[in-house]
Amino acid sequence: MYTLIRRFLFSMPAEKAHHFTFDGIRLLMKIPFLSQITRCIYSVSDSYEFIGLTFKNRVGLAAGLDKNASHLHELGALGFGFIEIGTVTPKPQDGNEKPRLFRLKQDACLINRMGFNNDGVDVIVERLKHRPMGLIVGGNIGKNKITPNENAKDDYGICFTKLYDVVDYFVVNVSSPNTPNLRELQDKGPLLDILNHLISLRNTFVENGKKAKPILLKIAPDLTYTQIDDVISIVQESGIDGLVATNTTISRDGLLTPKSEVDAIGAGGLSGKVLQKRSTEIIQYISNKTQGKLPIIGVGGIHDANSAVEKINAGAGLVQVYTGFVYAGPNLVKQAAKAIKKMA
Repeated sequence: MYTLIRRFLFSMPAEKAHHFTFDGIRLLMKIPFLSQITRCIYSVSDSYEFIGLTFKNRVGLAAGLDKNASHLHELGALGFGFIEIGTVTPKPQDGNEKPRLFRLKQDACLINRMGFNNDGVDVIVERLKHRPMGLIVGGNIGKNKITPNENAKDDYGICFTKLYDVVDYFVVNVSSPNTPNLRELQDKGPLLDILNHLISLRNTFVENGKKAKPILLKIAPDLTYTQIDDVISIVQESGIDGLVATNTTISRDGLLTPKSEVDAIGAGGLSGKVLQKRSTEIIQYISNKTQGKLPIIGVGGIHDANSAVEKINAGAGLVQVYTGFVYAGPNLVKQAAKAIKKMA
């Protein structure tokens, strides 16, 4: 069934298809009892404790698909154990010029250069006040494009402070390739500056009687192992709670799509099946290096149940999907969650 739906959706430009899909899901979910029926079809119960939270299953939606927390009720009915919204910035921004989202159908991949397009933290906070009960929601935070890197920690701090009461965990995004110079914040000095600022803010919240919210760092698949060692050291030094591995890649290696077609698309982060191996290698490396003591959410190239299980076996506690969900539909979430549950 989803194959037919996908054929229709893939006849449209990628970003138009995205909006069409979610507008359609929103309308369908208004049909009496359809949301409950959908939830029954796709829900997999596999309670799992991770970073101090209890997840209803171990398969989540990665940041980027529901940037503005506009579709949590609809997505929550499709079987996800958790949903990560964002990337959220302090001020609203339109992102990069269109077209900025492209399919590589031969590779089951996407290239995007969205550029942190979102409605801004204040609007998103108001939406999150009406989030579904019982659904774990993560807040992926970043900086505005116009904010210079030397002031980046202020942007992250604003988003962290405003979202603190309406999300369950945070992901610090310094690894997107689509905001100029953002990846420079992965260097030890500026990254520690941001993370220490967030830890300080969290400590203040806890001192005032609020619950400590987990903080994770999302890293790029393009880091060298020396750089990954530095990241592990930064995590341990700062005291944050874990890593999300990995973001999209700037590499174009291993693609079946003709080089001329890829070159014509231009810059952007590549996601999808081709990222599976590198992402898993990084998860395995971090897990081995830390004796499995550092919590990891695995994301990158998950396109079926086996590739989800692979991430867990490599050392991830949870997994997230995005591009695989676009290509395979909600059955991917159910099949992956069931396969992981069988591992227990």
